[in-house]
Amino acid sequence: MDLGQLISVYSRLILGGFAAFLAIILWAKTRDKAWMLIVISTVIIYIEIIFSVLEMLGFIDGNFLYIGTVPLLAILLPVLRMVFLITAFLVMIFKHHRQK
Repeated sequence: MDLGQLISVYSRLILGGFAAFLAIILWAKTRDKAWMLIVISTVIIYIEIIFSVLEMLGFIDGNFLYIGTVPLLAILLPVLRMVFLITAFLVMIFKHHRQK
């Protein structure tokens, strides 16, 4: 692994870990549905980072289940993250729409 890859891995792990840590702190302090969904999305992003780093280092092989020629986890994790974000935004839109 060269220096560029090392910096990329460390920065993703550190910043992603910090974002997930702050999200979990927010989770403990709020009960708002939209914020909870954003927190879940942030945690899924960190799971995705951990998974990709472990896969890059050769500790795990994420290619055990396929949909066509694409590994299932390569589809599932980004889709889950977006589903939770979309749901959070919809909850916020409906909440603000009801207040008017």
